Amino acid sequence: MTDTVIRQDIRPSRREDAVACADMVNGWIDDRDWMPRVHTPDEVRDFYRDVVFERRTVWVTGDPIRGFLAMDEDAELVTALYVATPGQGIGRRLLNVAKARRDRLELWTFVANRGARDFYRREGFREIRQTDGSNEEGLPDVLLRWERAGQ
Repeated sequence: MTDTVIRQDIRPSRREDAVACADMVNGWIDDRDWMPRVHTPDEVRDFYRDVVFERRTVWVTGDPIRGFLAMDEDAELVTALYVATPGQGIGRRLLNVAKARRDRLELWTFVANRGARDFYRREGFREIRQTDGSNEEGLPDVLLRWERAGQ
């Protein structure tokens, strides 16, 4: 882990961060052969600008942005966690921001996304249930939950 990564500040997002975050998602989709593209890159950008950055709490880190986390505060649901370079502690730091705000968090990830599932297990999440693909991607997914000790 480099000093640059360790010293990156996590900050609340600004509206102008939406495109960089959406492009990180687009790159993630394109880099996985198991992940179908159900929305064009422009549709993903529009969704992040008009929905995610308007209705959710989003934290970012890095300049340029190296990772971000989006959360539906009312539902205690992490709706997105993406990092440019996994394995450098960025995801853990972003997740810790969300954990500090809540006693419980939930999130969905795809069953095929083994790296994410392993990461979340290491971070104290447990699998609650799986679906057979009742999402727009048509892929099996899994709901995970984290609860603060003693809750």
